[in-house]
Amino acid sequence: MSGKNERPLLEVNALKKHFPIHGGIFGRQTAKVHAVDGVSFTIRRGETLSVVGESGCGKSTVGKAILRLVPITDGEVFLDGERIDNLPPGKLRPMRRRVQVVFQDPFSSLNPRQSVRDIIAEPIVNFGLASGSELTDRVAALMDKVRLPREAMHRLPHEFSGGQRQRIGIARALAPGSDLIICDEAVSALDVSVKAQIVNLLSDLQDELGLALLFISHDLAIVEHLTHRVAVMYLGKVVELADRRTLFATPHHPYTRALLSAVPVPDPTVKRQRIILRGDVPSPINPPSGCRFHTRCPFVFDRCRVDEPVLRDVGNGTQSACHLDVVPDAPAIAQAA
Repeated sequence: MSGKNERPLLEVNALKKHFPIHGGIFGRQTAKVHAVDGVSFTIRRGETLSVVGESGCGKSTVGKAILRLVPITDGEVFLDGERIDNLPPGKLRPMRRRVQVVFQDPFSSLNPRQSVRDIIAEPIVNFGLASGSELTDRVAALMDKVRLPREAMHRLPHEFSGGQRQRIGIARALAPGSDLIICDEAVSALDVSVKAQIVNLLSDLQDELGLALLFISHDLAIVEHLTHRVAVMYLGKVVELADRRTLFATPHHPYTRALLSAVPVPDPTVKRQRIILRGDVPSPINPPSGCRFHTRCPFVFDRCRVDEPVLRDVGNGTQSACHLDVVPDAPAIAQAA
């Protein structure tokens, strides 16, 4: 991983994405979904940042907004110091080459009528990087990198297993020489043993090529083995940001503690106190005032309901958006450890 003083490869500042809801006879906007509501983070070269949280928290929307697959509502996105969120379509090609994506579904994300060779070659041809025999050689080299046999080059996607199809997707993401790969739930549709193989492959490719990864997932057990840092999202906001070891050993935010308490432990002799959150996640159409987690937090007090916390340093390189440990009348959190 690159040095801490080096300029980040990706910088996201106060990113917002609101989806309008239209209704009535004239189809006017009646409300909006606060899918992402002020998310900030950085990713350095060779680093993996994992974004985790419950379904609907906005983590996949963050990835799509960075990729410009959906227009952002507000905020800034910088790639290697250059702002990319406001680039016109004609100037997006250099960014597209450097930032690629591996999608969740390893089957629907591949064209069923194209051979593996054509799928992997498509971005190479699109960016004019190679042709003819050189193109075939590059495709073969990419298949070697993702550990697929070269003789399978002319098969169709339906002839492969789910894990093999995801390897094809990874090879396609590597094809244009990308610097950053956004993995949007890239292993959630796979069996446990196959998940481990894909995670190990991504780790090996990162070491070999110096890739940066934005790993979007709800599987904390997988995240613990892959990532360098973790951003925990709840209802469109980052509530905790920390390096992997610190977050899994000493989580600060009550929501992070509840998430980690639900991770299965592969040892029947180990006892873990499960933190049960009451109620459902509030609607992102009308998020709660103050702290968005206060409607389910076991440590809620008056300030949480009216004053929205901001990410702040709480020691050990951790940032947490929580009023606990800040004001004298806050309840103790030690009992949740």
